[in-house]
Amino acid sequence: MIKDNLLSVLSELPEQVRLVAVSKFHPNEAILEAYEAGQRIFGESKVQEMTQKYESLPKDIEWHFIGHLQTNKIKYMAPYVSMIHGIDSYKLLAEVDKQAAKVNRIIPCLLQIHIAQEETKFGFSFDECKEMLSAGEWKSLKNIRISGLMGMATNTDSIEQINKEFCSLNNYFKDLKQIYFTDNTEFKELSMGMSHDYHQAIKQGSTLVRVGSKIFGERNY
Repeated sequence: MIKDNLLSVLSELPEQVRLVAVSKFHPNEAILEAYEAGQRIFGESKVQEMTQKYESLPKDIEWHFIGHLQTNKIKYMAPYVSMIHGIDSYKLLAEVDKQAAKVNRIIPCLLQIHIAQEETKFGFSFDECKEMLSAGEWKSLKNIRISGLMGMATNTDSIEQINKEFCSLNNYFKDLKQIYFTDNTEFKELSMGMSHDYHQAIKQGSTLVRVGSKIFGERNY
């Protein structure tokens, strides 16, 4: 079942789009089933759960952290995490840098931008993100790499609104690339789109889609 779901989602993705299979709250058996079907990137939102899975599952899995991150948890995943999607403050970026330095790694990070109409979503506003980048302190951080942006659209049935929000993030991404990352070939990821809206996200330039329930079914909390 998981294998069929996975292959069905993969068959819809253009070449330049990678799939983050969102495995949070799903057991190791489910992840292994997707792994055996060829999937290597998995997304988790709880550091403790992700660390337990990292320790017990194949080591060529790329673990992407996609949840809201607390500074005191970074040290647990710094040795192995492949990418952090939800950086929403300079403080968090600096702490990732500090913990990555301790384990002699460079950790790719995405800046999370608040594009939805809902208050519940986290992230920088467009202005806050530009302020942080303009301040320039991030340039002295040697153990992180800002690899792009992440955003979540409003949870709505309005395709028009979802398209508008994803489009605004894509335009902002191009804007930042021109101003702050002209020489940086690593600033290339746009993480947007989940099970219910990844088709719209792909049309608006997403390079990483985070799909869970469509692959693994509804999860058990």
